[in-house]
Amino acid sequence: MFRIFVNSWRTKEIRNKILYTLMIFAIVRLGTLIALPGINAASVIAARGATGIGTLYSVIAGGANSSWSLFAMGIGPYINASIIMQLLTIAIPKFEQLSKEGPEGRKKLQSYSRYLTVILALIQGSGLTYTYQNMYVSNSSLVYVASVICLVCGSTFVMWLAEQITARGIGNGSSLIIFINIVSNLPQGIASMYYTISGSGVVGIAKVAAILVVLLIVLAFIVCVNTGERRLPVQYSSKMAGHKQMGGSSTTMPIKVNVAGVISIIFAISLLQFPQQIGNFIPNKGATFTKIIEILNMTHPIGACLYVLLIVFFTFFYTSIVMNPNEIAMNMKKNGGFIPGIRPGQPTSAYITRVLNRITLVGAFCYAILAMVPVALQWIFKINVGFGGTTLIIVVGVALDIVKALESQLLMRHYKGFLSE
Repeated sequence: MFRIFVNSWRTKEIRNKILYTLMIFAIVRLGTLIALPGINAASVIAARGATGIGTLYSVIAGGANSSWSLFAMGIGPYINASIIMQLLTIAIPKFEQLSKEGPEGRKKLQSYSRYLTVILALIQGSGLTYTYQNMYVSNSSLVYVASVICLVCGSTFVMWLAEQITARGIGNGSSLIIFINIVSNLPQGIASMYYTISGSGVVGIAKVAAILVVLLIVLAFIVCVNTGERRLPVQYSSKMAGHKQMGGSSTTMPIKVNVAGVISIIFAISLLQFPQQIGNFIPNKGATFTKIIEILNMTHPIGACLYVLLIVFFTFFYTSIVMNPNEIAMNMKKNGGFIPGIRPGQPTSAYITRVLNRITLVGAFCYAILAMVPVALQWIFKINVGFGGTTLIIVVGVALDIVKALESQLLMRHYKGFLSE
C-alpha cells in the first residue's frame, strides 16, 4: 500500500489530482469554521458539548462544534437526495428508463438529485435554524431567513465541491468529504479518552486500553467484511467464428458480503431519529412524545434492538434493489454463460437468489454488530468515544476505495505508456 502512494506521488498527473483533492479538503474544513450570521457560537458549543461529541450526522457534517457553521449540514442533504433518487429509479418507470439511456439519462437523474438536494437542504436548514432560536444574538426574522439561506448555500456548495473531486480528483467526492470530516473528529475522541485517564487514574487507563483493543479488533473485522466476497464459478460455452473456435473460458462472479454497505445503517439512523427531527418543530412536546424520543434513542435497550432490526431489514431491501438475480441470469444466458451444475435461466436465478440471501444475512448481522460497538462501549465504560463501528466502516471503506482508485490510475498510465512506445 505504501508503495502505491509513493508511485502515485511520483506521477505528475496523479500528484496533481491528489493536491487538488487536498485543496478541496482545506476548503471544506475552513467552511466549518465560518459561523452563521447572528448566532451565538459559544451557546451552541456548550449545548452540544453537554451531549458529547455529537451524533453520527454531526460527525459526518464535520463535528458537533461545527453545527453553528456555514457547512453545518455538510454533504448530508446530497447523500439523502441520492438515496431517494436511487429508490425512485426503481419505483418510477420513467426514472428507470432514464437510468438505461446511458450518459444523457444519468445526467438528467443527476440534475434531479441536485434539485432535490436544495429542497431537502431548505427543509433541514429551516428545522436547524428553528432549534437555534434561543442561541441567536438577535431575534430578528431577517437573521433567521439569512441563516436558512446560508445553510442551503453552504450545503449546495459542498455538493459542488464533491462533484469537483469526483471529476478532477481521486475517488468519489461525497465519500471523501465524509471521510475527512470523520477523521477531523479524531482529536476530540483522543481528548475525551485523555480526560478519562486524568480523572480516573488507573481505572481510566484500563478503560481506554480496553476501548483501544476493541477498536483494533473492530478495524480488522471491518476489513474482512469489506473485502469478503463469495465467488460463483461461471463457465462460458465455446462458439465457432468462421474456422476458429472462440470462447470456452471460465471465470467467477463475485458477490460482496454486504452489498448495501453503510447505506443500511444510515437508513436505520434516519428512521430512528425522525421523531426527534419532528420534535424540533414542536415547542411543547409533552411527556408522551418525549418518552417516545427517549425510547428510540440507540442507547436505550428498545432503541438498540430496533436499530439492529432496521439495519438487517434495510440491508436486504437495498440489496434487492441493487442486485436483480433474474437480470443477471438472463444476461448470463444471452452470453452463453452458466454456473456448473445449474441449468441456465430460472434455476440459475433461483440459485443466485439463495446464495445472495444467505450471504446478505451474514453481512447484515456483521454490520449490525459493528454499528452497536459505540453503543456497547457507552453502556460498559460510560464513555462516549465519538467514533466507533459506523464511522470506522465509512473510514475503512473509503480508504480501501482510495487505494483501488490509485491502483487503477497507475494501471491506466502503465498501459498508456506501453501503447505509446
